[in-house]
Amino acid sequence: MENVIYCGDNLVRLQAMPDGFVDLVYADPPFFSNRHYEVIWNDGAEIRSFEDRWRGGIHHYVEWMKDRCFEIHRVLRKTGSMYLHCDWHASHYLKTMLDEVFGAANFQNEIVWYYGAGGRSRKRFGRKHDVLLFYSKGKKWTFNDRDIRVPMKAGKTSFGGRLRKDENGRVYREVWGTGRKKIYRYYLDEGKVPEDVWEIPSIQSRDRERLGYPTQKPESLLERVVLASSNEGDLVLDPFCGCGTSIAVAERLGRRWVGIDVSPTACKLMKRRLDAIGAKGVRITGLPMSIDGLKDLDPFEFQNWIVGAMEGAPSARKVRDMGIDGYTYFDRQPIQVKQSEHVGRPVVDDFETAMRRYYANALRAAEERKERAFTMKGIIVAFSFTRGAHEEVARAKGEGIEIDLLRVEDVVKGFEE
Repeated sequence: MENVIYCGDNLVRLQAMPDGFVDLVYADPPFFSNRHYEVIWNDGAEIRSFEDRWRGGIHHYVEWMKDRCFEIHRVLRKTGSMYLHCDWHASHYLKTMLDEVFGAANFQNEIVWYYGAGGRSRKRFGRKHDVLLFYSKGKKWTFNDRDIRVPMKAGKTSFGGRLRKDENGRVYREVWGTGRKKIYRYYLDEGKVPEDVWEIPSIQSRDRERLGYPTQKPESLLERVVLASSNEGDLVLDPFCGCGTSIAVAERLGRRWVGIDVSPTACKLMKRRLDAIGAKGVRITGLPMSIDGLKDLDPFEFQNWIVGAMEGAPSARKVRDMGIDGYTYFDRQPIQVKQSEHVGRPVVDDFETAMRRYYANALRAAEERKERAFTMKGIIVAFSFTRGAHEEVARAKGEGIEIDLLRVEDVVKGFEE
């Protein structure tokens, strides 16, 4: 399980991974920014539209992230680390969540990435930085301070102290340690470990690195993360791979890697990028399958594939799921998946019961607020549906239950697009 790009829902992929086999995770999820992006890729042949809009509000977004961070924590080695990339929209909420998942004592740094470009405003101070939340899994973790040192000038530095020369003529600063019990020498020619504010330019329109991905991060940023928190031969995981900067840097620095992204377009771009730098044996798994291939899948794998292709979250229960196999990400509509042809009225009837149970609390709240109507919404996915199923859906609508009957064929087409 290395040098593989998984196409699909990262929660499903993470849940299938073994415990404690990853050394470093870099996660750059969609920000809670309510922005819409349309991406025209550098080869001019593919257009990908996506929204990182979370209609359920900030708490839904954080819960969505929490499910994934629990799995990330599980797959990390005891000496592993995680960097979560975020911005001002949700960084404070995400840190609270990560304190719960990793333990507040394992928080190491809030790194400010000052990228320089943009940020002008006449109403407030310019917003010109992102945040990387750095956590270790345990009390010991990899940190290669000598691999990430930056030049230290002879002028004023953050260390202070008087400039001196040793017996070999090397210039250093002399600094007192904690409690003034020990004197440290910081040699200028060895550089210094960066502080928690990193001034690294963002990707510009004329940069050779630029691939047309709107949230693409510079390789120099990922180099610092990978060099600091992993060794050659270690395994780096990126569960929100995008255009693959993290895994391309890991490959170039002699690390093993695993990437996950829900977009087939992004996955194909990553493979081209890795092939271009000479990566060997790069594989993509999970790309859309044929209808016949989907019919042959194990039932649970089929459910996971369908829910993932819809960019939904799978049900936490694998058995006795009470008629619900997953939920849409944005508004948590229940999804039922049937690996069957000619799904009829009985399946719709059973799903109505499951929906009433699922929406029971929301219905009570609506009644307390004396709202005149509350619509329950859900989705059934199958290869085909009978006339009776459609008639039952029409009848249920009059009772405030809206059920979409979605064919597998349409899910596959939407996933490919």
